[in-house]
Amino acid sequence: MAISLLKKQDATKGLFPVEVVGVIYTALTTLFLLLFWAKMDHPGEMLLDRLYIVAGMVALIGVYKLYPCRLTTFMRCGYQLALLSYWYPDTYEFNRYLPNLDHLFASAEQWLFGCQPALVFCHNFPQLWVSEPLNLGYFSYYPMIASVALWYFIRRYDLFQKWTFVLATSFFVYYLIYIILPVTGPQFYFPAIGEQNVLDGVFPAVGDYFNTHRELLPGPDYEHGFFYSLVEGSQQVGERPTAAFPSSHVGISTILMFMAFRGSKRLFGFLFPFYVLLCVATVYIQAHYVIDAMAGFISAFLIYAFTSWLYRKFFSTSSRI
Repeated sequence: MAISLLKKQDATKGLFPVEVVGVIYTALTTLFLLLFWAKMDHPGEMLLDRLYIVAGMVALIGVYKLYPCRLTTFMRCGYQLALLSYWYPDTYEFNRYLPNLDHLFASAEQWLFGCQPALVFCHNFPQLWVSEPLNLGYFSYYPMIASVALWYFIRRYDLFQKWTFVLATSFFVYYLIYIILPVTGPQFYFPAIGEQNVLDGVFPAVGDYFNTHRELLPGPDYEHGFFYSLVEGSQQVGERPTAAFPSSHVGISTILMFMAFRGSKRLFGFLFPFYVLLCVATVYIQAHYVIDAMAGFISAFLIYAFTSWLYRKFFSTSSRI
């Protein structure tokens, strides 16, 4: 092909690293599904979804075998990354049957800070000049992922396979934690127990309340702005009472910053303000407790080191991200 971006490469036999970890996660959650079939709300539909996912992967591999180039490589890897938006709410379908643990995390937050920072923060700073930049930061999460992905694909194609593996595996580590650790965060838990209980420092256990209640009430009474509406709309569509501890928004964005710094200082410098806003926004919009954000930041170092080691161990590369 004339365009260098689509330059031909040797066909790769077998699965890409990111596909390997995708297959492992699919198989593992399918096993969970079969073990807890009788308890699941719609196990047949979930199983069918997994068959469609595998079929899509097989189809893309077939296209790649016919046209092995950078474009079809990007399609195969991009498919696995796009599926992360499916696997996220899927964690709720497993942990919804477990006793909710928010009362423990809210109590720990109260003990550490003498209040609920998420509540205090948003109520004291509802102004548009605070709300809009922070909601912009929170909304920039997926554009940050896309920008780092495109940078590696275009500028450091030799590391693209490793980058996608590290990112996807990091997500899957967080998702496995969410399956066994049912914490919803303030935006679900506080409305469930009532604001007066929160103000009084009383945090009752709600058991499996979120098994049948997944309504996300509107965010705090900010002055409504453009980015506020974008975040609010996206949460109403895709959010579930799951995945609060540790914060994957903070964890994954921190890993992205590692990758950006290793790849391009300019890219790192461009993304850094959005990263800071995003981390602060997780508490401001009541998606997370402060301890969730702290755990997300700390866990990022461990997960990044672990996933990089896995790649070096099983996929034999001397390059390092």
